Amino acid sequence: MKSKIWIVFLLFLLLLPNLVFANEETTPIDQLNDLSDEALQLTKSHRYEDAKLILEAFSKKFSSVTVKEQSFSMDELRIVTIAHNEAVEATTNATMNQDERINRLTKFRLVIDAISGSKEPLWTRMEEPVMAAYDEVKKAAINGEKEKFHQSLNTFMVLYDIIQPSLKLDVSSEKIQQLDTRIAFIDRYRMDILNKDQARQELFEIETELTSVFNQITTEDEMDPSLWWVIISTGSIIIVTLSYVGWRKYKGEKEKGKNPSRQ
Repeated sequence: MKSKIWIVFLLFLLLLPNLVFANEETTPIDQLNDLSDEALQLTKSHRYEDAKLILEAFSKKFSSVTVKEQSFSMDELRIVTIAHNEAVEATTNATMNQDERINRLTKFRLVIDAISGSKEPLWTRMEEPVMAAYDEVKKAAINGEKEKFHQSLNTFMVLYDIIQPSLKLDVSSEKIQQLDTRIAFIDRYRMDILNKDQARQELFEIETELTSVFNQITTEDEMDPSLWWVIISTGSIIIVTLSYVGWRKYKGEKEKGKNPSRQ
């Protein structure tokens, strides 16, 4: 019976960290994240006026957080401001098509997630479509398929434009500047990429750099120190509890051996 009580107690302790974290108050940056996501979802549903109101609420909240905490750098403020302005325009410009609206709100959503310091930023989830689009660019150039090359490059440029501001927040400025320069080159000198082997080499260089950018977050992602504390504490509890239960069982068996009448 006592063993069962200890097991229940152990399970409670195992769940305790999750209960504590779940009850923590929502932080200001979490609130900003939620607002950016809500604006995106409303835009997807064609509720542009509602999305605009959410973006206005975001602006007030962001200004308040900036004044109180002063936790954002000038570059972060500039990137957020630009992305926010583009998002607002997407909800107010009647001539803008739905795809462009969603792209702009997605860009804004990714930027806000990036400034939150997430260990797994949302922009990393764009790796598959970005790399797939770029692979089509490379194949079309190698095969000399001009029309497909232009179409694939246009698709890639749209996707890269969505994640580029977020990359600036999470990746070194030197690496992003070099990547931006290479991408701008193949966009501007498309015919050279198609017709000249030396220029086409840029395609492989960009592929390597893109892969490096996406892999960087994975390789640099380390476990939160607080999680290590939970693991160590939980492991210690398990060891102590099992040791105690084993000791009690051993002691009980020993007592039975000394007092057969208790069996």
